Amino acid sequence: MSVSRMFIMDKVEGNDCSLLEFEITGSTYEPIGEIRLNGAKVAGSDFIGLQELSTISVMCNDSSVDYNEFKNQFEKVGEATETALIVLAEKINPFNQSKFGLDRRTAALVTKRDMETRWKKDFTLEFSRDRKSMSTYCTPLQSSNMGTGSKMFCKGAPEGVLDRCAFVRVGTQKVPLTAAVKDKIMSVIRQYGSGRDTLRCLGLATIDNPPMPEQMNLADSTKFHSYEVSMTFVGVVGMLDPPRKEVRDSVKRCRAAGIRVIVITGDNKATAEAICRRIGVFEEDEDLTGLSYSGREFDELSPKEQREACNRARLFSRVEPFHKSKIVEYLQAEGEISAMTGDGVNDAPALKKAEIGIAMGSGTAVAKSASEMVLADDNFSSIVAAVEEGRAIYNNMKQFIRYLISSNIGEVVSIFLTAALGLPEALIPVQLLWVNLVTDGPPATALGFNPPDLDIMDKPPRKADESLISGWLFFRYMAIGCYVGAATVFAASWWYMYDPTGPQLNYYQLSHHLSCTTDMENFKDIDCTVFSHPAPMTMALSVLVTIEMLNALNSVSENQSLLVMPPWVNIWLLLAMALSMILHFFILYINFLSTVFNVMPLSVAQWIAVMDISFPVIILDETFKFFARKLADGENPIYSCHWIVLAWGLYLAYIKQYFL
Repeated sequence: MSVSRMFIMDKVEGNDCSLLEFEITGSTYEPIGEIRLNGAKVAGSDFIGLQELSTISVMCNDSSVDYNEFKNQFEKVGEATETALIVLAEKINPFNQSKFGLDRRTAALVTKRDMETRWKKDFTLEFSRDRKSMSTYCTPLQSSNMGTGSKMFCKGAPEGVLDRCAFVRVGTQKVPLTAAVKDKIMSVIRQYGSGRDTLRCLGLATIDNPPMPEQMNLADSTKFHSYEVSMTFVGVVGMLDPPRKEVRDSVKRCRAAGIRVIVITGDNKATAEAICRRIGVFEEDEDLTGLSYSGREFDELSPKEQREACNRARLFSRVEPFHKSKIVEYLQAEGEISAMTGDGVNDAPALKKAEIGIAMGSGTAVAKSASEMVLADDNFSSIVAAVEEGRAIYNNMKQFIRYLISSNIGEVVSIFLTAALGLPEALIPVQLLWVNLVTDGPPATALGFNPPDLDIMDKPPRKADESLISGWLFFRYMAIGCYVGAATVFAASWWYMYDPTGPQLNYYQLSHHLSCTTDMENFKDIDCTVFSHPAPMTMALSVLVTIEMLNALNSVSENQSLLVMPPWVNIWLLLAMALSMILHFFILYINFLSTVFNVMPLSVAQWIAVMDISFPVIILDETFKFFARKLADGENPIYSCHWIVLAWGLYLAYIKQYFL
């Protein structure tokens, strides 16, 4: 934040007046910049009005600027608004203090230190929302053109300061403030607060004959406004408070994600509306009727109208602290989930009331204690990033559950099918235990590292009462699980019926294998010990492991195709899959382990069959993802499913070799 424009009074003659408008260069906290009048560089010491304006800027201030040697840059210490005033005073250098030969840190504080030798700050009347100003009581330490008595220096919202001013400063004189002069001042302030380069304006004033300290009740802030009366208007500074470059994109992303951004500010309405246009809360030429309210306009509405205003408005300006709590209450009454940001003591009630209170890292301790989250970098974009990360974590949790449930359903289905169809046992307990504890574990864990879906911020927020597993997801779990179980059983049957190295049984013989020793007619020339051969179990176990690895690839995203989010977006998943397959190879190709698990090494042809039987789980889940995307977009998937039909057709054409 930096002061880019300011004005003081040049002359006042009755209802006619003219201003001296200055431009200030430099937009960092380092006090390097020029004061320009009508495009020409001028010295601040040439204008008595600038001397008083600088005095107010420094003395009515609790902040400072400091040099960070590690970052090699100047930083604010305290409020950004007040730091900008300190920097302005250093640029004006009203008493023409020499900075020659000084280091950067010292040169940045010359005016402030000089001012502290001229004035003593006795006490401060802190800023309050009702009067929208703060002031300091100062005693002169040496004579100046501002007189010898004590002064009160005040700064605050221009309209509030002007309302309590009775005079205006012209040089060393003070002239009565007429309505015409006030209108002229306010018209310039409105110009500063509108347009593309919106400026946040502060009015500066002096009380030449303040009450004596013993006549003030400094413990009661409600009486401060009664001491800030009959003030002399000195000038106005316009601060450039540029929004971060990334804010506009963040607001756009919020809108796409179904999140409504509502700006609640103490700035005047014109300034706030101009800023909101710049950051994308409003379009450039959008009609703001019913979308923007000042605190006073909001109070004039009936409770019903206030509730309706909260449902559609995107800006509330010149608000009081109680307005924030009331807005949160109305939003909650409509079933909305509200996230409230703030940094001050007065924000604490609204932060506490909102579902998610977000305090600024530079805010007060009260605001932080009332919040659920503290924003360390004070950046709105970090909130949007947190929303995206939260959605990603939720999705990854669902994918973790999806993967394990569908895999376990497959194991249950395989056991059920073998029993229901009377087939030989496809898997034994030690093999199931191995799959559950060792093979499934690494991929399931790695799913927690899935990146966010590409469209994760293009979806509306889920409902607060939405279940973790919807009916559609449960159907997908069951369908995938049933295929896993069926493929596992088929892999064992394939060895018996189609593998050239197997016994080449028919289905009747396979399903009646228990009659092998008694039914000599149907089991003629068949060695019944073949039904205890480890090869079919090895095929079943290998298909189960392989199909679950492919199913892990399906879980990279809930609805995004693997063509859009390929497996290598989660390198940890690929490493976990590699680990699981290596462990599987260990029990197949190490003699001791193969004996324990009752398995045997597979040939290349058998591994090809394993892949052929396992791969359809990819096509099946891609089909479900395709339908889910189309239905979510409101499209009929039947009209654009030719790629899915083609994929299934090619696979079936390839797989027919096992049946012909």
